[in-house]
Amino acid sequence: MDESTQHDKPTQTKIAGAACREVVEVVIPKITEPSGFLIRRRPCEEPGAGQVLVRVEATGVSFAEQSMRRGRYPGQPKFPFVPGYDLVGVVLRVGADVSPTLVGARIAALTKTGGWTNLALLSAKEVMPIPNTLDAAEAEALVVNGVTAWQMLHRSARVKSGQTVLIHGANGGVGTILAQMAIEAGATVIGTAAPRHHDALRVLGVDPLNYKDPNLLESIRRIAPMGVNAAFDPIGGKSAEISFQALGRAGVLVSYGIAGELKGEGPVVIPFLKHVGRLLWWSVVPNGRKTTFYNVWAGHTVQRGAFYNRLREDYSRVVSLLQNGKLTPQIAARFPLEQAVAAMELAESRTAYGKVILIPD
Repeated sequence: MDESTQHDKPTQTKIAGAACREVVEVVIPKITEPSGFLIRRRPCEEPGAGQVLVRVEATGVSFAEQSMRRGRYPGQPKFPFVPGYDLVGVVLRVGADVSPTLVGARIAALTKTGGWTNLALLSAKEVMPIPNTLDAAEAEALVVNGVTAWQMLHRSARVKSGQTVLIHGANGGVGTILAQMAIEAGATVIGTAAPRHHDALRVLGVDPLNYKDPNLLESIRRIAPMGVNAAFDPIGGKSAEISFQALGRAGVLVSYGIAGELKGEGPVVIPFLKHVGRLLWWSVVPNGRKTTFYNVWAGHTVQRGAFYNRLREDYSRVVSLLQNGKLTPQIAARFPLEQAVAAMELAESRTAYGKVILIPD
């Protein structure tokens, strides 16, 4: 990883009684391999009206950053930019129109970009206070992944006790959390993953299947001969077809990505629209089964207040499961922020079990 211009003397700004070191952030300068990421150092900034300055304790590596570095994430900012979909940290300073009681509060935030930094400026309306007792990495692993899993399971599919669900990528950051939540809800879980992850999935209570099994649909039906009640698919393509075919009557397919298109070229909007169109077609055909595409940001633009109220409500439920010992975030690895290259390479290797976390110094 290259470094941009260095400062001989870090800028020292008084923030909440402590010296504010310079901002250190990871930048994706253009479409690039992880080795092309940059480290940028710059002076600290004061929070503006309605903002808080947060010392970042943990931020995650997700599928979004893998897509963004390739220029294939819908709605991503123009290069160069700082990635980072979510974070956990402590409020150091607040701007005008923000309650001073937030200073010192532990918070989590869904950011989409900007999380790969040691100091982040955020809107005060978008942060979620969390208990000080939580491990920062575990709390971080539950922001986008935990909220996504909760909303898909309970808002999209409405899974009930006694039902059977299929989870593709059950070894991933979302998959491991989704599996635990489904089991906690009383469901039987079938999870696809590479064989090296099967023993760990069995410990969680998952019936694992090889995602490369040429007879995967038949293997699913052996476990669920009447079909599954819900299938969760982040891959698209053939995987989505198998998921839909595996549904029983009144079953629902929740699609939440097209990871199979990650390494393609050209605008991702075309395969995305084709995928959504196919989901719509499957839903309108009178076959007793339904499909939906889940997006954690749905409603963010037109119902901003309701969106953040729902986000806080659902994240608090996820955190309660963690506090009560009913959910254990699976942390694949923790890397210093300046080792973002290694963190991304691990996340993209498809060998990680759980979430890859960056820890700013």
